[in-house]
Amino acid sequence: MSALSRFTQASAIGVFALTAGLSQAQSYGSDITVEVAKKVAAGTVAECAKNKWRVAVAVVDTHGTLVYFERIDDTQYASMDIAIKKANAAARFRRSTRAFADAIAKGGPAVMTLPGMIASPGGLPIVSDGKIIGAVGVSGVTGDQDEQCAKAGISSM
Repeated sequence: MSALSRFTQASAIGVFALTAGLSQAQSYGSDITVEVAKKVAAGTVAECAKNKWRVAVAVVDTHGTLVYFERIDDTQYASMDIAIKKANAAARFRRSTRAFADAIAKGGPAVMTLPGMIASPGGLPIVSDGKIIGAVGVSGVTGDQDEQCAKAGISSM
């Protein structure tokens, strides 16, 4: 098998793994309100503060447009942009940003070429009544810790 054929086959596997992670029930609903976005951010910050983690939190609407942003004092500057990008990717692709990391780990190099993709846990869609209303992105600690905080924020709405 040629190198190009192996690349094409691996690319197809990666894209399939990424699309297979999307639940059929997750279509877009009405955009998240600022009030709900603030609740998500407050729950996220509370979880991170409890663990003494300095993070940035971004909440976006279904289009990936920033609705609310907050950061804990002394969070590294790069985390601000990363949190927004994680939230944007989770909203626009309708899946956790962990799905991108998992697809790449399974040999899906084509996933790395998707515009707006970020392969680091911490970006999660926000679902209400079975529909995506936005997404939250967290950055500042490890991907698993970012995701832990994002889940806590979603649970608090």
